Amino acid sequence: MKKIVIVGGTGFIGKYLQAKFDALNYIVVIVSRQKGFVNRDAEGKIIKALNGAEMLINLAGRSVNCRYNEKNKAEILSSRTGTTALLGKAIQQCDHPPKLWINAGTATIYRHAEDKPMTEATGEIGEGFSVNVAKAWEKSFFDFHFTDTRQVFLRIAIVLGKNEGVMKPLKNLVRFGLGGKQGNGKQMFSWIHIEDLYGIILFILEHKNLDGIFNCSSPNPITNQVLMQKLRHFMKVRIGLPSPKWLLKTGAIFIKTETELVLKSRWVIPERLLSAGYSFSFPVIDDAFNDIVK
Repeated sequence: MKKIVIVGGTGFIGKYLQAKFDALNYIVVIVSRQKGFVNRDAEGKIIKALNGAEMLINLAGRSVNCRYNEKNKAEILSSRTGTTALLGKAIQQCDHPPKLWINAGTATIYRHAEDKPMTEATGEIGEGFSVNVAKAWEKSFFDFHFTDTRQVFLRIAIVLGKNEGVMKPLKNLVRFGLGGKQGNGKQMFSWIHIEDLYGIILFILEHKNLDGIFNCSSPNPITNQVLMQKLRHFMKVRIGLPSPKWLLKTGAIFIKTETELVLKSRWVIPERLLSAGYSFSFPVIDDAFNDIVK
């Protein structure tokens, strides 16, 4: 039986991937700091898990849904770069290293873009804390070079899943009549259905000529205003009050988060995946919401 190792696999993406690969009769090994899994801080056990693996998927990283104080910023950075470096060093010590290492990253690396889309070839890197984390994350990954392990870094847009991740707070806003546009509503919302995230991982696993950086997002991003309109439609809620920028900034303090998560315009296109022939199961938001909003 083939083996897959998922690091940071106890969140909603990791659990989804584990169930999918279980169904394909893979041995799925989860590495986590939570009890009952391979300990992320035990280098010897990680090396043993990676030996002979078909694929390593690294999802590890502290949630960015918090206030960006110095303590949280340090943890956000170290949880990404530190774990990536640990895995790279572990692969170096494997007698039979994994054939493929897929590292989850973020599409937030691109600048705030309302004027044009960002592709892997033409995308413009932004500025600020989140971008600096994204750049350091990718550097920690590509600092390693292997002869027997193919490396792929996914710049992942916001992942949509049934009652998971961002869908919980968005649905609650709509449910309580606050599902209008956020800010001016013109900021682009790049997204991907979790089934397509799984499909892309399978596609990359099967196409052994693919490596490097890939934008992992639907080919049809939408504005925030359209996002909220569509969500209200599928939830059968007619009215949604808008949330102006000043109100979002005030509210973010009370719920201990940052407005960047909703106000930054992420306009990301998966040019390399489309060129390689990947066919999206959920290419437009109507398809995605028809599946997950019930």
